[in-house]
Amino acid sequence: MSKHLTLSFLLILFFFLILCDPSYGRFITHRTYFSLSSDLVSDGVQQLRGPPCLALNRSSSFSAESTCDQTYGFLPCTTTVLGNIFLIVIYGYLMFLSATYLSNGSELLLEILGPGIIGGLFLPILGALPDAMLILVSGLSGSTETAQSQVSVGMGLLAGSTIMLLTIIWGTCVIVGKCDLVDDVAQDAQDTKGFNLTESGVSTDIWTSYAARIMVISVIPFLIVQILQVLSSTSGRHLAVLIALIVSLLLLISYCLYQVLQPWIQGRKISYVKHKHVIFGLLRHLKMQAVGRLVKDNGEPDEESLKKLFSVVDIDDDGKISHSELRAFVVGIRFEEIELNEDEAVDKLMRDFDTSNDSFINETEFVNGTSKWLKRATRIRTASGDPGARTLTFLNGFLQVTNREHDLLDVGDKSDEESEDAVGSRWTCIKAVLLLLLGTLIAAAVADPLVDVVDNFSDATSIPAFFISFIALPIATNSSEAVTAIIFASRDKRKTASLTFSELYGAATMNNVLCLSVFLALVYVRGLTWEFSSEVLVIIIVCFVVGIFASFRTHFPLWTAFVAFLLYPFSLALIYVLDYVLGWS
Repeated sequence: MSKHLTLSFLLILFFFLILCDPSYGRFITHRTYFSLSSDLVSDGVQQLRGPPCLALNRSSSFSAESTCDQTYGFLPCTTTVLGNIFLIVIYGYLMFLSATYLSNGSELLLEILGPGIIGGLFLPILGALPDAMLILVSGLSGSTETAQSQVSVGMGLLAGSTIMLLTIIWGTCVIVGKCDLVDDVAQDAQDTKGFNLTESGVSTDIWTSYAARIMVISVIPFLIVQILQVLSSTSGRHLAVLIALIVSLLLLISYCLYQVLQPWIQGRKISYVKHKHVIFGLLRHLKMQAVGRLVKDNGEPDEESLKKLFSVVDIDDDGKISHSELRAFVVGIRFEEIELNEDEAVDKLMRDFDTSNDSFINETEFVNGTSKWLKRATRIRTASGDPGARTLTFLNGFLQVTNREHDLLDVGDKSDEESEDAVGSRWTCIKAVLLLLLGTLIAAAVADPLVDVVDNFSDATSIPAFFISFIALPIATNSSEAVTAIIFASRDKRKTASLTFSELYGAATMNNVLCLSVFLALVYVRGLTWEFSSEVLVIIIVCFVVGIFASFRTHFPLWTAFVAFLLYPFSLALIYVLDYVLGWS
């Protein structure tokens, strides 16, 4: 059966390749008598002046503009609409394979080497490699006039890729990953409210909001080149491209460094929130043990009450609290909300209270440490507008806020993160490297012919190359990423939703810094004219709308998906109006 399918595919391929390469008829004429109605060189009677040779004349229907050049000298090209559509599909599929190989290789390498330099620097660049390749070849080859014509393909891909990620794919992930929203938090694997626009949706951790803020910052180079394009002189506009290029490269370096350091930053923040939870859990427990008040009417800690509590914890009355005494006291405190055991809690308390580093807490250290945190809690109580609240009440409230903060920072399920040691890690590493090399080679080989085909299709249909690349090319380069994001989102968990949307914001950020850097470098080095103000404006609008919205909230009801969907046709319509109605180009 497979042989028949293979044979059928080859026959269809052969048939389409025949359609792709038009044949030209041979019209036999003589140069001297080219204007005569007769196509004969000689009728055998009349003598014709001129060399007795045959002239090959193409039909007037095939002009010089309708010819095409074979990429690399052997790849097929065509001037027909059907042939170009076929070639776009073939090259687009190869680019999809390249993106798939790069994605799979990146995941394997990440499993082996973990985050850090590999996960933060190497893999994000590889993820944006297909787009960067297409942008690079769109303006690298040919004359300046050819590059000026084809570079619109690169800008179309850059704009289309970013906008597709933040509209169609973003909205689809909200729909497939929707769960019941309770107090603005999605309940894992619970989807009983159907397509309720306000009570069904997704929620993420706080790191996803940070990723959205970084994406907003990444549009700064677009703003620079957009604002400075109002300069009337050509040299001034050229300088604007250079400034935007430098800023874009600096942001690229900064983003990669942040990605490298992110696991460490994330770990520190989660650890600090756990520390706060332990401290205020201790204060609440102390308040429940205390006979008097811990805080006076003026908001200052009551030192006498704190000294009495010290004697309660100091079981052997030797004037200092040991590790074992503190552990005995901590056993009665509940830390299940953040999965913290007693030993870890004791270590955190010792590090905070034991300022002399002698592994004991004396009375002064106990009073000073407790007073410091009570004052902090008192300031928060005063800022909340309820200075008269009882100590136990605002301590309970502070613990709830801390639990919520920890939940936003870390939504991971520990059981999901546990995995067995990889078997055959050497083969896995070899496989990852081979996939990355294969994906890179395919992207490098296919980028140039794909750009040529898009340009030829634009000539054959009179459709601007920008719109073809805006719609078609992102489907090829982002399809693997889109499928992965949708599959992850469909698992209906906050953890996978956080990962999904972080990946989308990260991909858009890499487009805004890496791919834009490649594009600006092309424009500057080759001295091209900047005529992409409308495209840049649309990128800025979409990134700002989605980025600002996602920066200050961690839950997205279902109605947000439909708003995201509407942004895509809005972007196309806005570019058309600005370029072809108002004449911005």
